[in-house]
Amino acid sequence: MFDNLSEKLDRSLKLLKGEGRITEINVAETLKDVRKALLEADVNYKVAKTFTDTVKEKAMGQNVLTAIKPGQLMVKIVHDELTQLMGGETAEIDLQQKPTVILMAGLQGSGKTTFSGKLARMLKTKKNKRPMLVACDVYRPAAVEQLNVVGASIGVPVYSEQDVIDPIGIATRGLAEAKAKGCDVVIVDTAGRLAIDEQMMDEITRIQSAIQPQVVLFVVDSMTGQDAVNTAKEFNDRLDFTGVVLTKLDGDTRGGAALSIRSVVNKPIMFVGTGEKLDAIDQFHPARMADRILGMGDIVSLVERAQEQYDEEEARRLQKKIAKNQFDFNDFLSQIAQIKKMGNLKELASMIPGVGKAIKDIDIDDDAFKSIEAIIHSMTPKERSNPEILNSSRRARIAKGSGTDMQAVNRLLKQFDQTRKMMKMVTSSKIGKMMPKKRR
Repeated sequence: MFDNLSEKLDRSLKLLKGEGRITEINVAETLKDVRKALLEADVNYKVAKTFTDTVKEKAMGQNVLTAIKPGQLMVKIVHDELTQLMGGETAEIDLQQKPTVILMAGLQGSGKTTFSGKLARMLKTKKNKRPMLVACDVYRPAAVEQLNVVGASIGVPVYSEQDVIDPIGIATRGLAEAKAKGCDVVIVDTAGRLAIDEQMMDEITRIQSAIQPQVVLFVVDSMTGQDAVNTAKEFNDRLDFTGVVLTKLDGDTRGGAALSIRSVVNKPIMFVGTGEKLDAIDQFHPARMADRILGMGDIVSLVERAQEQYDEEEARRLQKKIAKNQFDFNDFLSQIAQIKKMGNLKELASMIPGVGKAIKDIDIDDDAFKSIEAIIHSMTPKERSNPEILNSSRRARIAKGSGTDMQAVNRLLKQFDQTRKMMKMVTSSKIGKMMPKKRR
């Protein structure tokens, strides 16, 4: 999302990152470039000006000019202010009340229905909740059916009524159904419109009055830029929502909404949608987003994603096999499956500090593992378990069966051999002793 802004900020701060002499004049010039970069990213003018004025004031107040490493201190000030601009602290959703009622609001096309499913899945898998979805978008063709399909795919019940144009009644009856079934979270998906109109605002406020939600989330398409901020203000004036959800952050967006919305409506960004899949949802962390914008990566999020896929028993089994030099292609295949579950490969790589900029113009296909998987699947069970028996005739058969060539098969075998040696070294070193102890 922030590729262009990151590049421009990096260019603006380049002079100050060096060890050369820094003056009040070049600090002012740099911040002028920073403000320009923010405006080009569709950040609200008032927000951009206040931001650079605050950075300048803090920079002068902290004696940046006389610091040992003035450039680094300046970057830290920019980072801290970016974090504050986006809310400072991570905003948690309050799930204490049973059931917790969550009302989704926003314009048509913002991604409310898909996000409702993503949120339900996240609360079910990560918070051990029993959510129910309620289909109150009775105007958009196939909206109710879409929510039913989403609910079925994630194993979450959906309350809907066919051919009933009564969203207030559906919401009320859906809440009663959720209580009867013992669901502890109720997510109410409402209708959007192509533009803000009185009828829509009246309907959503009546739904709010009828079900008294503890959480109201305003869902906004981040690709609409500054318009998203204006729309958020209109909705907040009527609904006084709890927080904001930014969808389509994986698209070609300039990021202005994420940087402006918190300041304009004084409500936190709580979640972001980062893709079409139902697991493409992240809690919004202002400090981590500031890291990404300034090209520092996001190693904490990367570790968290890895931990979500981490299976302690599987890790112990694998460690024993590596120690005995028995790591085989079946294990290799299972490791690839775990990496793929973590998400988009380019996004994962960009979380590693320094890598994001290096791969900016490189297209990393999500099917990057396809040929490797095809080669392994073309092996017999015996060959997968005993890679050392793969002679030239077996390799030729595998190449033909996988639709690749001998060169690709030989390359994979060489990489596999190197991986196995490296794993053996790591396991026999102190790192291997750092594995978590078995829980009793």
